[in-house]
Amino acid sequence: MVARYPVVLASESPRRRELLAKMFDEFDVVPSGVPEDMPASGEPEVIAKRLARSKALGVALARPDALVIGADTVVAIGDLLLAKPETREDAVRMLMILSGREHTVTTGVGLLWPGRQYAFADTARVRFRRISPDEATAYVETGEPMDKAGAYAIQGGAARFVESVEGDTDTVIGLPVATLREALIRFRLAVEFAER
Repeated sequence: MVARYPVVLASESPRRRELLAKMFDEFDVVPSGVPEDMPASGEPEVIAKRLARSKALGVALARPDALVIGADTVVAIGDLLLAKPETREDAVRMLMILSGREHTVTTGVGLLWPGRQYAFADTARVRFRRISPDEATAYVETGEPMDKAGAYAIQGGAARFVESVEGDTDTVIGLPVATLREALIRFRLAVEFAER
């Protein structure tokens, strides 16, 4: 895609960087520094959009010329929200909560560009097979779950725990590329290469 403004990703997540690279050849990465204060419960879509907008705003103040993209992912099972684990024991606890059950993963995206802003969220449903405490512990020992909401990476070692995904896997990874592309085209923020 070709963007109307310089593109800035307000996230240091390597996964989001890889997903945004599917859309744009060039963009800057500027971590927002906004603390991720995840409540223990609440409406995932509202929380994800609020956090994503906050991240984008934190960067947009310094880059008012740019299209700033912020994102945040919320993992929920019932009324319980699972943030990033604080310890390895916390990560194992989260994986055991998800074991054999279905949960939702909602990624909110905040877009800020000169004079305007927009936020949306996309949700996918993920079902885990039953996993044993030993499996959960072995996965946590790899270190992979420690910076991820819900303590797992669907594109990594946790793929073997997943029975099914209903929705966009990119949403689970951290950036719903298809929905983002639609929003950028709708607001005339970017065009496909063929439209140049």
